Amino acid sequence: MKSGRSLTDLALELKRQLATKRDLVLPTSLMRSSTDEGGNLRLIVDSSSHTGFSGAEYGVTNLARRQLAEKLKIPFAYFERMRQSQPDLLDHNVNTWLQADGDRRLVRTLDGQVRAVLSDRYRRLDNFDLADDIFPILLRLEDAQFESVELTETKMYLKVITPRVTFEVAPGDIVQAGVVVTNSEVGCGTLSVQPLVYRLVCKNGLIASDYALRKTHVGRSLSSDEESLNVYKDDTLAADDRAFFLKVRDVVEAAVSEATFRKVALKLQKTRDLRLTGDPVKTVEVLANRYALNDSERTGVLRHLIIGGDLSGYGLVNAITHFSQDVDDYDRATEFEALGGKLIELAPAEWKGLAHAA
Repeated sequence: MKSGRSLTDLALELKRQLATKRDLVLPTSLMRSSTDEGGNLRLIVDSSSHTGFSGAEYGVTNLARRQLAEKLKIPFAYFERMRQSQPDLLDHNVNTWLQADGDRRLVRTLDGQVRAVLSDRYRRLDNFDLADDIFPILLRLEDAQFESVELTETKMYLKVITPRVTFEVAPGDIVQAGVVVTNSEVGCGTLSVQPLVYRLVCKNGLIASDYALRKTHVGRSLSSDEESLNVYKDDTLAADDRAFFLKVRDVVEAAVSEATFRKVALKLQKTRDLRLTGDPVKTVEVLANRYALNDSERTGVLRHLIIGGDLSGYGLVNAITHFSQDVDDYDRATEFEALGGKLIELAPAEWKGLAHAA
């Protein structure tokens, strides 16, 4: 499992972000784009029609640019081409459609940057509040170990294991129960609680997504009054989320229960009986095409499969989850842990396509 930051570092960063985050709920007519010759796009909030707000100018992250383009129905490749080579044309397009759009948007900012452009129905389940409610529950798990925690630009991850719940997949090959809690504040996925299987021999993590609790970030409109602009700071948002966070607690405990863990571990164990009788190179090529792995990722998975010397379904699952430790990007590394979980759920016909590739 890919290591992240320390719990202390995570807590400090969450607290720091709490002080600098700001949410704006406003009609698109109060927004305009300004892009310089270097391609640096700034989003300007016009305060002329709202006396209670002084206005502001923000940089825009890559994710927020992509979301803005999507909301305005501008193909992102064309959006970026204009930004890099025809900034005036980009501003003309963006500002024309901002005025014509007529919708209200939730604009999430951090450190002077727009980090997300979302629907005004987006339900804000923020990382600080989630950690405040979930940490005590996770710490009550028997001998809980925070094996990996991280805060990326798009998500927060809490990966916790408990050595009290174990299963022997093969003689001397022990796995432990765990749970991974994932949340995005910027529209990159739901809040989820998923069982985690941790293999001691190589410290691989496998995420069993099929047994997850997920909560979409969709709710009622954030404002129904006549104001043209609303400004929210994070200390006003916690009450609306509190009720849902209470429901998450039961799911965390169920995720590491003996019953759930054994069900997942038995499926993992059954992959030992699936022999890869075809060409291992072709097997990984089929896998790469099916799950959109790039050339570097395909080569890395193949390398771990060959080094592991286990040409079985179990060997392939472990090659994938072990490769996750080599991936620089934490978000992508976690996707490989989830891919391992997808493989143990494959139907026999799907495994046949992998096992007999030639």
